[in-house]
Amino acid sequence: MRIQILFIILILLVLFSCNNENPSDNRTVFRYNESKGIATLDPAFAKSQVLIWPVNQLYNGLVQMSNTLKVQSCIAKSWKITDQGKKYTFTLRSDVYFHDHQLFKHGKGRKVTANDFEYSLKRIIDPNTASPGAWIFNNIKNNGIKAINDSILEIQLINPFPAFLGLLSMQYCSVVPKEIVEHYGNDFRNNPIGTGPFRFKMWKEGEKLVLIKNADYFEKDSSGSKLPYLDAISITFINDKQSEFLEFLKGNLDFINGLNPANKDELLTRNGNLNPKYENQFKMINVPYLNTEYLGFLLDSSHLADKSSLVLNKKIRQAINYGFDRVKMMKYLRNNIGIPANYGFIPKGLPSYNENFRGYHYNPDLTSKLLQEAGFPHGNGLAPITLTTTSDYLDLCEYIQQQLSQFGIEINIDVNTGATFRDMVANSKLEFFRGSWIADYPDAENYLALFYSKNHSPGGPNYTHYTNSEYDRLYEKAMLQTNDSIRHKIYNTMNQIIINDAAVVPLYYDEVVRFVNNNISGLKSNPMNLLDLKHVIKNN
Repeated sequence: MRIQILFIILILLVLFSCNNENPSDNRTVFRYNESKGIATLDPAFAKSQVLIWPVNQLYNGLVQMSNTLKVQSCIAKSWKITDQGKKYTFTLRSDVYFHDHQLFKHGKGRKVTANDFEYSLKRIIDPNTASPGAWIFNNIKNNGIKAINDSILEIQLINPFPAFLGLLSMQYCSVVPKEIVEHYGNDFRNNPIGTGPFRFKMWKEGEKLVLIKNADYFEKDSSGSKLPYLDAISITFINDKQSEFLEFLKGNLDFINGLNPANKDELLTRNGNLNPKYENQFKMINVPYLNTEYLGFLLDSSHLADKSSLVLNKKIRQAINYGFDRVKMMKYLRNNIGIPANYGFIPKGLPSYNENFRGYHYNPDLTSKLLQEAGFPHGNGLAPITLTTTSDYLDLCEYIQQQLSQFGIEINIDVNTGATFRDMVANSKLEFFRGSWIADYPDAENYLALFYSKNHSPGGPNYTHYTNSEYDRLYEKAMLQTNDSIRHKIYNTMNQIIINDAAVVPLYYDEVVRFVNNNISGLKSNPMNLLDLKHVIKNN
């Protein structure tokens, strides 16, 4: 009993020490909430934003992505690409150390070497790890990851892949120490040791996670001062979004991410600006988000119960694309958070995005004309089309349903739960479905791969089963092109083919929206919605 009491006292002391609400405590603690909870702190499983955010504070990789989506050095101070884009040679910094741990000599952090990266990247590929990030290395040669010496790492690809450096910036590719991982086994998930700006302090699952400043961190700011500036990060797990919002308003959280529909009219004006009554309390940061929201058609008759389904008729698909006003949709349903998807499938925020692109805009005359050409004037004789969605997007689907009804296009809406819905999309059971694609890495190939015929689901992300030989030829040509400007022109041509064929109905390009207390500075945003806290300053 005495031991239990001492343990409880110890926990309370830790929690108290990480709370900066005491005015006599000058330590700066950045506080945010993760309503969905955190399952692991092992970067091998950093699949979702929920996991990526804390992992990004604890670990580093060879390279990192800037807020403008430029690949920058991290633990690799330089690299060269040879053998026609198939061989990558990285030279590592010599001043990077793992966080202190008793398994290291004298309990002090050990220097990172190329062997650590060889182990870490091969661990992702190892079937025994069962990492959801193993696909990153599908294009790696057998034994294609090799430490040449302590400071040189070599990676050899089977085929050139211009976006490979972007892949390496993903948190899956963080470096971990073999001796620590093998010591803990599955418990490495809650005993993380990395090289990042913050190190693990304590985690009471479902209640609080605390990370503290890594005093030995290797990166410095532009003036030569050591990073990070914060003393600690405190993450809570309030699962109710409304309660989270109230905690933010009370000043108990330093920022909230995203826009809860229940609060959007309270926080924002109709034009998408911050409600003036909150300007003295917090600020809003919003930037383009690499996420395209869309409706997809299943274009493979072998999977359709009705082999004459109207979704196989290109003119009907084009009529739907022209038949609703995306601008009004964004204004009234999203308070203008997001950009109407009038410019194809590639979202704003990527270099390949083109505002001169010939996409779909609201055009009632063209919708009527296309229905006439398809043999259904004013929608006469047109059978209903079933659109399947989840409850989160029901308002958008009902808006489109109402707009299309004026042309005689009848849309029936079927609402499914998330898990069931995802399974039905992946296994080609829905003729018309709501979809979204969030970039895994910042290259338009990540979006265009959804229409490559060799990527048909369930083995790949081509959920529409779109097939076009010219498109496939251009896709394969782009993968061999190392000149970015030429490759981006090919991407634009491919984007136009998708839109001309109306394989999907682009709805909007999303935005990252963050609400941040006014005593916080240095918190930037980026189109990948990555949380980077090493430059953040908090004024108590």
